Amino acid sequence: MRLALALAARGLGNVWPNPAVGCVLVREGRIVGRGWTQPGGRPHAERRALDQAGAEARGATAYVTLEPCSHHGKTPPCAEGLIGAEVARVVSAMTDPDPRVAGRGHAMLRAAGITVDEGLLEPEARALQAGFLSRIERGRPWIAVKLATSLDGRIALGNGESQWITSAEARARVHALRARFDAVLVGGGTARADDPLLTVRGFQPARAPVRVVASARLDLPRGRLAGSLDQAPLWLVHGPNAPREARDFWMNIGAELIEVAEEKGALQPRALVEGLAAKGLTRVFCEGGGQFAASLMRAGLVDEFIGFTAGVALGGDGRPALGPLGLERLAQAPRYRLSETQVIGGDVLHRWRRD
Repeated sequence: MRLALALAARGLGNVWPNPAVGCVLVREGRIVGRGWTQPGGRPHAERRALDQAGAEARGATAYVTLEPCSHHGKTPPCAEGLIGAEVARVVSAMTDPDPRVAGRGHAMLRAAGITVDEGLLEPEARALQAGFLSRIERGRPWIAVKLATSLDGRIALGNGESQWITSAEARARVHALRARFDAVLVGGGTARADDPLLTVRGFQPARAPVRVVASARLDLPRGRLAGSLDQAPLWLVHGPNAPREARDFWMNIGAELIEVAEEKGALQPRALVEGLAAKGLTRVFCEGGGQFAASLMRAGLVDEFIGFTAGVALGGDGRPALGPLGLERLAQAPRYRLSETQVIGGDVLHRWRRD
């Protein structure tokens, strides 16, 4: 199952709206087939493993990181494929909460006489499937906020200079992280200040992450973002009062527009992330800016912080990493638990997850 989980992780960022699943087929103590969900979500992991195993799948045990699907979509159900291959036993890490499955896959297998064991390494599987589970169970993607700061929590000098606080190695790791998420998200302020590409550089992901910019009025620069639609998809989330001229411009060059509700002149954060989930996104990597990230935090929508801290001090006149949260008591502050830390190029990477 640990091998199946490692295989499943290869699909992160490539398979939305499907879950990233891994499957290992074992017969008489020997691995005869293995697979993981392919870019775009198909073929599924079980199908890949069965095709690799061929006739040797008969009598084998299938270790699967998520309950095999039971519904007909663009491909036949994986449960049906396992039954047809005459596997003897299926060990799954967890039940699929998707209402189209939700125990039906396990039931199909048992009805066919296949032994089914559930729950092996379920905590690890749930951590891997955090994005998919969030979209199905909470109606929104998993949101990770990336911060690159000085050791005193600043992201730029008071005049805005910020290139570069962290090392080249840390910046390369950011691109690797982008490739493991479905989308890269920034607010309109960051887009106006930097006109960023938001693409993955230095790596060749099987599926480029969607670039998402949240801008109520679509008052965005028409430079690098507008000129790079051939490199990665571009989605623009805007409010109901965005000018028609701006909408027409971005639609005509190939951007996808998503209208969501506003609140006090700004995009309503929950409506924003629910709009992304409705389009199938499961994991979103938010890269700025401080005010935008703070708005997500105030709404309780940040699941994870990914911080890169450099050994440089910028002082109190530097720009803070986060905007105001409006806290009146320390007990109100959202708390996260440390899940990973390592040194990268002289900087410290630290990841914090909300329980």
